[in-house]
Amino acid sequence: MTTADTVLAPVGASGFLDRERTIATAGFNRWLVPPAALCIHLCIGMAYGFSVFWLPLSRAIGVTAPKTCGDISLLQELFTTSCDWKVASMGWMYTLFFVLLGIAAAVWGGWLERVGPRKAGFVSALCWCGGLFLGAIGVYTHQLWLLWLGSGVIGGVGLGLGYISPVSTLVKWFPDRRGMATGMAIMGFGGGAMIGAPLANLLMNYFKTPTSVGVWETFVAMGVIYFVFMMIGAFRYRLPPPGWQPEGWTPPVKANAMISKNNVHLNDAHKTPQFWLIWWVLCLNVSAGIGVIGMASPMLQEIFGGKLIGLPDVGFNALDAGQKAQIAAIAAGFAGLLSLFNIGGRFFWASLSDKIGRKNTYYTFFILGIVLYALAPTFAAMGSKLLFVLGFGIILSMYGGGFATVPAYLADMFGTQFVGAIHGRLLTAWSTAGIIGPVVVNYIREFQLAAGVPRDQLYNTTMYILCAMLIAGLICNYLVKPVDSKWHMKDADVAKLQAASASAAAAGPHGSYGIGFGGLDAKAALFWAFVGVPLAWGVWKTLESAVKIF
Repeated sequence: MTTADTVLAPVGASGFLDRERTIATAGFNRWLVPPAALCIHLCIGMAYGFSVFWLPLSRAIGVTAPKTCGDISLLQELFTTSCDWKVASMGWMYTLFFVLLGIAAAVWGGWLERVGPRKAGFVSALCWCGGLFLGAIGVYTHQLWLLWLGSGVIGGVGLGLGYISPVSTLVKWFPDRRGMATGMAIMGFGGGAMIGAPLANLLMNYFKTPTSVGVWETFVAMGVIYFVFMMIGAFRYRLPPPGWQPEGWTPPVKANAMISKNNVHLNDAHKTPQFWLIWWVLCLNVSAGIGVIGMASPMLQEIFGGKLIGLPDVGFNALDAGQKAQIAAIAAGFAGLLSLFNIGGRFFWASLSDKIGRKNTYYTFFILGIVLYALAPTFAAMGSKLLFVLGFGIILSMYGGGFATVPAYLADMFGTQFVGAIHGRLLTAWSTAGIIGPVVVNYIREFQLAAGVPRDQLYNTTMYILCAMLIAGLICNYLVKPVDSKWHMKDADVAKLQAASASAAAAGPHGSYGIGFGGLDAKAALFWAFVGVPLAWGVWKTLESAVKIF
């Protein structure tokens, strides 16, 4: 059984990847850590944008003329070399991504706390980029099972390790602004597709030939680019010395019952009701949002139809093929705009949670979400594209905000000692939501279609069901109370862990160790520009597409 002595046992300082090699020294600027996290999150965030490959891959064999095999089973499709793959079959990659992300984060979260973020980031890069390379072989040999194994399974493990690698590190570096710190990193995961999707389009067009759709070459190119970025991020991670706090900063004198000054051991966190209540809070918030993300493009097309191209009286079914292609391009801009709200919400809501508290932030998510989902059918009936898009933009900002706020929520409940590993286990809620959300939205849509419901009203029932899910999340959030003191670790055990996880000489009383609040000096400014320029390019490309909606 894992004990307090073994979870953070010393691993030696002989290897360059070892935790001890990442302990910051006097003069280090803590503002160098968030862009290191962004280097990794902006790369693995391309998981959200993988759908850009589906249509080209559905013509990988029949480059000039489709080679479809209508009666082929999924099992046969995994091994066929003569039939084009179905888009639906490739769509299983999303399930693999987010299920494996949650599993990997849960299984290896404790290992990450032991070895530190550098080694975890390094392994994440090997898995994510190695998965892309193996996926490229699968595309080249036209073996769907190899694409699933490489990008889906191995890449999914890389997602899990890369996603949680900076969480506990940033919480420790920013005790004064926990929410903002995790929001800065986790917004990168939401922004990865904004950079990756247009980049993938550029590369596929560059590599395209009469005999190739350019996908396997794009996988290889992006794998190389991502590996370089992720290595830079992994090797720029630093950990604060045990007991570090910003110079001149002291914890607030006014006690907050919802912010614990104690730590709960990794082995005990899941035994508390607080863990499972927050698990359901995250699961229900994400289930509602992720279902909308998956159907954003068809939802806008079916609800507004000809209104998107200046034909207010023409419904979706009455549009010809050319007109449907036009509104599909506009709907792609809607999906991109939602991604932008998703990113902005991760930083905005997480930062706001530092001011109003995590519980109140989630109250806002659920109450505002219920109102907006309930009003969505009214916005659609009014034919107001502005209100509809704005409403779902706010909903998706809270979807992203839920991800970015939950690490700080966990740190408030369980302390900072094991927050990365506890967060890893909590991400199984994401895996669950990745199944619940799409199933609810997709199957209700199919049921409504079969019942003859008009296209512009297909999603009304869905919106009310999502309201009910958010009401359940609101109740779970209400029930979150401070953790019972019986689960708190003793101060002596915490000190023992900290001494075991770093140089014993560094352990001792709280202090700044020559590391203060930091600021935007030249080195930090250059590192932020390094990650900010690609992100700004992604935002620009997204806005270019989004303006077509109006």
